[in-house]
Amino acid sequence: MNPDTLSRRRRRASRRRAAAAHLTVALAIVAVAMPSPSSPQPPAPPPANPADVESIDAIMKAVYEVISGDAGVPRDWDRFRSLFAPGATLSPTGFDGERYQRNIITPAEYAERVGSSLEQNGFHEVEIHRVTERYGVIAHAFSTYESRRLESDPEPFARGINSFQLLNDGSRWWVVSIFWLGESEDHPIPAQYLPGG
Repeated sequence: MNPDTLSRRRRRASRRRAAAAHLTVALAIVAVAMPSPSSPQPPAPPPANPADVESIDAIMKAVYEVISGDAGVPRDWDRFRSLFAPGATLSPTGFDGERYQRNIITPAEYAERVGSSLEQNGFHEVEIHRVTERYGVIAHAFSTYESRRLESDPEPFARGINSFQLLNDGSRWWVVSIFWLGESEDHPIPAQYLPGG
């Protein structure tokens, strides 16, 4: 056999073994990540209004709408939960005096922990700019927000960026995660994430 032919065959065999090894590792990761039948499953979200989940614009608008309102106005927490995929997380980021870290909570925990404060004090959060990237059925959006107690307040008391991860399952959009950081002197919002940027 020609030495070049033999060398090519050996290289092809080596590539096939490497591909098989990568596939084995990928399948093992998926198997570990998949919940077993005995694993506790997160509760199914309430049914969503189809208009809230038909597009990226619609679902993000619904998130901002449902948490916003004047003092004394109850929020529709079933609508809120209907926007999130099972197992979804919300992660505020903060500085504890030594380092930055995220606090991971579920949509239900957010409603329980934060809901009464929003309703008692009034809270309006609006998106002022968005940068969205999409690949197939997944999307990521950097959504710059401003927060006010009253919608008519001339200046926001806070600004920041919500990092949304979204999934389209073929019939609707879901929020998989919202991970956010409030603006501070150490972390001003870059121009590209502001209107006109």
